[in-house]
Amino acid sequence: MQTQVMFYLLNDEISKDMSEQDTRSALYHACLQASYFYRQNQRVYIYTQNKEHAEQVDEMLWAFDSDSFVPHNLVGEGPKSGAMVEIGYQAPQSRRPVLINLTSTVPNFANQFQFIVDFVPSDETLKQQARERFKACRQWGFNVDNQPVIEPIVKT
Repeated sequence: MQTQVMFYLLNDEISKDMSEQDTRSALYHACLQASYFYRQNQRVYIYTQNKEHAEQVDEMLWAFDSDSFVPHNLVGEGPKSGAMVEIGYQAPQSRRPVLINLTSTVPNFANQFQFIVDFVPSDETLKQQARERFKACRQWGFNVDNQPVIEPIVKT
């Protein structure tokens, strides 16, 4: 089965520190995607740059949506086989169909996933890194596509 990859284009927002804005936006949309796949009964691995980044994702998922908790844990915590959503900065310990990549490269274990989610930030340097990941995914023979993120409607 060919790996499917979807690159989500993050919205262009004006900010003093665009890379900081892009990081928050990517984390938020990673949580949205994790929630979506969890509801589809899919096990997810969120791959982060480092331990601090993994802890940020963990904290955001805890506070993400009070109406619909997403069972998750950092690698090495929680049940032996991990929760439905696992967060880490090293290769995953167990097989999962969905990878959400929050790093600047395509991980060398990416081909073990059926579906990969990645993000294209607004910041030019980060956007160029995303282009390189896009090309790498194509070179690996993955079926690669992109689309803009869909912002959820905020109820007031």
